[in-house]
Amino acid sequence: MYPKIDFLYLSEPDMIAAGVLDAARCVEVCEETFSLLSQGDYLMGGANHNNHGMNIVFPKETKFPNMPVAGPDRRFAAMPGYLGGRFDVCGNKWYGSNHANAQKELPRSILTMMINDKDTGAPLALMSANLLSAARTGAVPGVAAKHLAKKDSKVVSIVGCGPINKSCFIAIMTQLPSVEKVVCFDVFLDKAEELARWVAETYKVTTIGVEEAETAFRDVDVITVAASRLKPLFFKDEWIKNGATILVSGPVNADESFLTGCKIVYDHTPLQESYVEDAIASGNKDAYYSGVIGGPFYRLIDDGKLPALRDSTGLGDVVNGKKPGRETEKERIIFIACGMAVFDISWGYEIYRSAQTKAIGKSLNLWDRPAQA
Repeated sequence: MYPKIDFLYLSEPDMIAAGVLDAARCVEVCEETFSLLSQGDYLMGGANHNNHGMNIVFPKETKFPNMPVAGPDRRFAAMPGYLGGRFDVCGNKWYGSNHANAQKELPRSILTMMINDKDTGAPLALMSANLLSAARTGAVPGVAAKHLAKKDSKVVSIVGCGPINKSCFIAIMTQLPSVEKVVCFDVFLDKAEELARWVAETYKVTTIGVEEAETAFRDVDVITVAASRLKPLFFKDEWIKNGATILVSGPVNADESFLTGCKIVYDHTPLQESYVEDAIASGNKDAYYSGVIGGPFYRLIDDGKLPALRDSTGLGDVVNGKKPGRETEKERIIFIACGMAVFDISWGYEIYRSAQTKAIGKSLNLWDRPAQA
């Protein structure tokens, strides 16, 4: 009468064995997710069903000796959602972050993902999610590269040489077969040169590591940006060539002439609208804008210098053919990605099903019979 509930636990090695690092497949799944977003077959947090997630932001000071206080990139976030289509599941990514983790030889963020049955709420899988999250973060600009970048792009620039942008680059490269040169930029030259060596060895292309931002933007066809939040990046209009595509997954700002003169494609305009709603509710809209990737664009929208978000282009509409992507060879395009729980759900579900097929992971028991039934 009361069925027992078992669920699958997937460690990081299990996730790797189940295919979490398959960048080309992840791009395909994320493209499918964009299509569902455009159709409206999804739900995320908040009354508007479009919130990025719920964050715990620590105070600068506290009278409680054990309560954490604010620090660089220090926060917790719950990112719940439902995704329809063939996925038809709920899920939640639990996100803990602290820049000081490096002192303990830990990643800045430590993530887990839970996939749940949409009807009963029963857990289907609990999984390590650092690689999952990095893969889907990278795959989103990979989808954008497929639909927005020039197909014969020959020069790619990696702006910010951390693990997230490495994932972005790997996914982007699955869509750009003509790349001949890669420029790696970071404020720490040793990081840029280290990634450049890896790119050269892996892809057999010409590479260079640089510490001047201008070098990373001039004469480049596709630029992937995922630079540190601790030092926001600024680039100039004159650096960007005609036909360039800039794929933004981290904080960035530019000359107003560029932001108002290029084609802007957002990951999902209802998500961006929810950020603006949160900014208004915060009581300090300008400060809120400073902390989110789309902030520079929201300011220009408020000033009437860019179209309202509801009249703008989301990538899902491009994927579904509702709106055009690249229309000319000379068009300069910037793509803004802020991250959504539905991509963690779709890629997590895909890896869960792969693990089932391959008999990977450990079965855990929630109960044989619920005590409170």
